Amino acid sequence: MHPPARFRRMDGKAQQRASIYAGRAVVQRFLGLLALVVCAAAHATAAPQPISWHAWNDDLFAQARAEKRFVLLDLEAIWCHWCHVMNQTTYQDKSVAGLIAQSFIAVRVDQGADPALAMRYQDYGWPATIVLAEDGSEIVKRRGYLPPDAMASMLAAIIKDPSPGPSVLAPPVVHTSSAAILGAAERDKLLAIYFDAYDAQYAGWGSVQKFIDADSLEYALSHSRADPRQAAMARGTLNAATALIDPVWGGVFQYSDQRDWHSPHFEKLMAFQAQYVRLYAEGYRVLGDANLLNAARALDHYVDEFLTSREGVVFTSQDADVDDKLTGHVFYAMSDAQRRRSRQPRIDTHVYARENGWAISAWTALYDVTGEARYLGRAQRAADWLKKHRGTADGGFHHGEESDVHAALGDTLAVGQGLLSLYVATGERERLHQAEQALRYIDSHFAAPDGGYASVALTRHASGVFKDAVRDVDENIGVARFANALYRYSGTAG
Repeated sequence: MHPPARFRRMDGKAQQRASIYAGRAVVQRFLGLLALVVCAAAHATAAPQPISWHAWNDDLFAQARAEKRFVLLDLEAIWCHWCHVMNQTTYQDKSVAGLIAQSFIAVRVDQGADPALAMRYQDYGWPATIVLAEDGSEIVKRRGYLPPDAMASMLAAIIKDPSPGPSVLAPPVVHTSSAAILGAAERDKLLAIYFDAYDAQYAGWGSVQKFIDADSLEYALSHSRADPRQAAMARGTLNAATALIDPVWGGVFQYSDQRDWHSPHFEKLMAFQAQYVRLYAEGYRVLGDANLLNAARALDHYVDEFLTSREGVVFTSQDADVDDKLTGHVFYAMSDAQRRRSRQPRIDTHVYARENGWAISAWTALYDVTGEARYLGRAQRAADWLKKHRGTADGGFHHGEESDVHAALGDTLAVGQGLLSLYVATGERERLHQAEQALRYIDSHFAAPDGGYASVALTRHASGVFKDAVRDVDENIGVARFANALYRYSGTAG
């Protein structure tokens, strides 16, 4: 892009013409120097200023009140392609940067590092753009990439009228059930949804983006021996999803944005690796298809080579792209030798308890169907590391290294499930004891007064919407299943 005409230097011919006026040389030099100074000042004003990004903390809204500013939250994922694009375009735009400097406190957070924000805004990303008033109430919640013009228009509109926009909906009312068992009518309704959501043409549950819906597949597998229809659904889904497995290095891509499973988004998240290893191992156990076991091994081979630390714990993810030019479409079309000669997509080396809990469950599932001690050894090593480096004195687990990050239900739940799977695999009473401690920690830290469990433990300093607990359906299902399984193995009702 060329600078505006008023900021361009005179070309050679113009300078020659200027030299004709020899009698005015001194004045010309003075005026020229003055013009350069004015021009440089104007150019500096027009250039985009870097945005001053703040950290998310409990004092943020006190600062916003003192400075009479809004809070702009950019909630991104390290592996997210469109987050990178938005950083390189929208947040480099001078109009956007100017509006933020004028009226906003800009906060950038990696959703993987902050489960509290991730669970609250998981339906809006990534990236998620949230604008909040100084009292912590929500003004705007936007999903996905916002180009510069759209962002500037939105920010200007908020400055002019800060009332909540149409993207801010009233939270759904949660009604606590009086019964722990579904009635016949509710069960029939859920089964109808489950069967109707199955894609008979391409397999899997869902009609647009394709990935394995773990709960639906597990249900199908649990009924496969008695119901040929569900066996076919499970087998079809597991076979179709192999299209998302990297044929060179192993590991599964996050999802396909087309129904046919063949249009992958190339990021490799540890959450998906662990989940798919466990599901393919279970598929092999139930259906007896050796190809499913081979798929589980290919997934785990990638985890072992690329996402496992020297200490035996797993990292979080690998990006889809190397950069704008070397995208996932280009990189993952390469051979093994070509990839190793090239720059490679970045690996997020954070170690979170939740992802490692899922990995422990995956490795014990592989051990269960193969009897190979190496899988069990990896699960035990990771569990011991977590107890030492992420464990709390009362049986819970921190998310990551930062001790000031609010405790999250997902971490203790995932590790507790992993510990229980280790007890089932080994019969070691200490693992059962640790799993029981994890459940007690969940009950004492996350139980909501009106039923269910909150995703994070609330703090006294919370403002606005952050005073309200987030209760995630999937996590609450996980707690119920974990507690039920612990009762079956321990016989302890409390």
